[in-house]
Amino acid sequence: MAGHTKNNSRGRARARRLALQGLYQWQLSAALPDDIIAQLRLSQNIKAIDIDYFEELLREVIADSDKLAAVFSPFLDRPLTQLDPVERGIFLLSTYELGARPDVPYRVVINEAVELAKKFGAEDSHKYINAVLERTAIELRATEQGMRSNTD
Repeated sequence: MAGHTKNNSRGRARARRLALQGLYQWQLSAALPDDIIAQLRLSQNIKAIDIDYFEELLREVIADSDKLAAVFSPFLDRPLTQLDPVERGIFLLSTYELGARPDVPYRVVINEAVELAKKFGAEDSHKYINAVLERTAIELRATEQGMRSNTD
């Protein structure tokens, strides 16, 4: 069972990476989710990816992008339009997971986001991603791990 969980978490990490690629593509081209999914499924080795999770992430994040942006935007130090597409994609993806996937611990969501930022983002963007997502997590997951929201 432990091996299954490890493989599943690795598959999900790869799903996040592929979803981030799809979100990047969507931001630049405004392509439809189905078209992006089809293109990425053809161009990538998807054997080790949790493909259902990838498709959920991409479809749901694109569908709810305005609502998701409204959640993390108050914690930004600049307008949303000034974020680069990688940062914006990571924030959208992570905010979706924080809000819609309580089965994924907030620490995992933030750590995965930081890793994506280290791999694909600008130098030191992972620190900014971490700071904004910590505040977003407090907003969305105040009851998890004894976190306190600003209203407490």
